[in-house]
Amino acid sequence: MPTAAPASLRVIIVDDEALMRHALAVFVRSAPDMEVVGEAADGAAAVHLCAELRPDAVLMDMQMPGVDGVEATRRIHEAFPEIRVIAVTTFSSVRYVVPALRAGASAYLVKDTDPDELVAAIRDVVDGSVVISPSVTTELISSIRDGAGPTTVESLADHEQLSDRERDVVVLLGRGMSNAEIAAELHLSEATVKTHLGNVMAKWGVRDRVQTLIRAARADIVRLT
Repeated sequence: MPTAAPASLRVIIVDDEALMRHALAVFVRSAPDMEVVGEAADGAAAVHLCAELRPDAVLMDMQMPGVDGVEATRRIHEAFPEIRVIAVTTFSSVRYVVPALRAGASAYLVKDTDPDELVAAIRDVVDGSVVISPSVTTELISSIRDGAGPTTVESLADHEQLSDRERDVVVLLGRGMSNAEIAAELHLSEATVKTHLGNVMAKWGVRDRVQTLIRAARADIVRLT
């Protein structure tokens, strides 16, 4: 008996600009394992579509009239926590990033993200990862470090200390690298990188890559170049 083909990842695209929706749809449909199941021009319609279609992921613009992307993300995350929301926006400023992540977004990508990276981000967030564009990661960490100042570096307790390899992984994470890029840089498998990150999160009592970066910046492990 032939093996059934794996189900495609179901994606909804939300943007108030029709051309942007079309472009994102082209990128998503170029992936053999994805399909666009709906489009919306505002946050309220996006929430309604999520209730109706239950997609795997939503590509969500943050700046829209009416119900904006942050509020729509919050509503979707509260009502359907299994749906992964990917913020796709023009702005990399922390004042836009933090509200989106607090609302429940699993990724924050700028609109000039390479199409292959966009598709990979959809797969990653559905798999449970948090993805942030490198430019956004840099500004986020810079903001944290600037706010903390040199006198407020947090020391790691004995049980929070990292192995050399775990520290290597965290440093590369702070450069905005994906698991695949970290694996290639350190000559490891992606599974091993995920294991190291999982161990770091367990030691530090954090739940995702964003919180890992914040903790690493406060502990002065992540350094900007």
